[in-house]
Amino acid sequence: MSPGEGTYYRSTIDDVALHPALSGRHETDVCIVGGGFAGLNTALGLCERGMREVIVIEARRIGHGASGRNGGFVFSGFSRGEADLLRDLGARRAKSLHSGTVAAVDLIRDRCRRYAIDCDLVDEGVIWANWFRDPAGLRARQRLLAEHFGVEWHWIERARMRELLDTDRYAEGLFEPNAFHFHPLKYGQGIARTAMEQGVRIHEDSPATGLSREGSRWRVCTPDGEILARHVVLACGGYLAGLRREVDAAVLPIATYVMVTEPLGERLSSVLHTKAAVYDTRFAFDYYRPLLDGRLLWGGRISVRDRSPEAVKRLLLRDLAHVYPQLRDVGVDFAWPGLMSYARHKMPQIARIDEGMWVAQAFGGHGVAPTTFAGEILAAAIAEGDDRWREFADYGLLSAMKPAGFLGAQLTYWWLQLRDAFRDLNDGARGR
Repeated sequence: MSPGEGTYYRSTIDDVALHPALSGRHETDVCIVGGGFAGLNTALGLCERGMREVIVIEARRIGHGASGRNGGFVFSGFSRGEADLLRDLGARRAKSLHSGTVAAVDLIRDRCRRYAIDCDLVDEGVIWANWFRDPAGLRARQRLLAEHFGVEWHWIERARMRELLDTDRYAEGLFEPNAFHFHPLKYGQGIARTAMEQGVRIHEDSPATGLSREGSRWRVCTPDGEILARHVVLACGGYLAGLRREVDAAVLPIATYVMVTEPLGERLSSVLHTKAAVYDTRFAFDYYRPLLDGRLLWGGRISVRDRSPEAVKRLLLRDLAHVYPQLRDVGVDFAWPGLMSYARHKMPQIARIDEGMWVAQAFGGHGVAPTTFAGEILAAAIAEGDDRWREFADYGLLSAMKPAGFLGAQLTYWWLQLRDAFRDLNDGARGR
């Protein structure tokens, strides 16, 4: 199969019926713009709190963006590191925000069970593999998580790492036991189905083309319809809707890349002696996991360039061979790019920006648990008047300074990658 024919996730879901495009005039309590994890979890969270008058509109199909294109890792934390959170907010507030993502991991696991969402969930943890010789970074993070966040990651000695992963690329590792991996598009479709069963209306192929105030309500227009709602949630991620200038201006759509190999059979089990997902300690790290059908999903890189599937395949095959040279000749059946929304402060932007208007975006490359957390925060705010959303006030709609921000981001990425390469070179000179 050519890697230009779509994503592995889209090819392996049942033939889900299209949700009809919005047509005509409708009134509702909440209109959610964006059918990714942030929007869908907000919708389900509202249902679970007794609010059923909810409409979700999606410009393409449910999970079209980062929610249906990511690596499928489900773990705690944000793109902004824990040490930075401590410096920003102090111990109490940093722990409160981080704990929200820990609870979100548990909530995702619970919803899969409670609502019978079959999403190929593999509850075997995640390994953070040390690319470099010096274990100090791992030790420091392990201590910080335990002392300030109440989270225990387990140490993996170098010899044990070699038993789990048949490569001499890594030194030690840390194991996050409360993490797992899954098929994100199956999960997104399952959340959408569950929300619809509880009364939510979903419309695909319904891009929002206009947003305006009408008395105490908001009018959201699509090509063939309109919605009047007391609340609007903008949850568009890196696929910007162009509805509010300050919302779109606050994020950069940044690309990352994923590929899935052909079925590998015994070759996969001879390389990976674990069902855990893996990522490494560099800035632009590799991330990968074994799939239930014997394939290997491999992702990595970060760039402002939205490359073609063939270009993605070439880049990632080279990265794979660097870690597992015994797999350098594998076939690749799927390769794709995806856009993530990043803020300059590398934290989600979860806010009320006007009366009845809410935003959930900028989840970066660490979004599965934080989008669920965001959905809970916004659902509680709208349904119950909960003001936990204010905990994100330090990370507001800071301008991403486009278009210069794209150049600045790419220069920063190149510098950080060069720094990692130089460190790696020094490691090689000293001997691994």
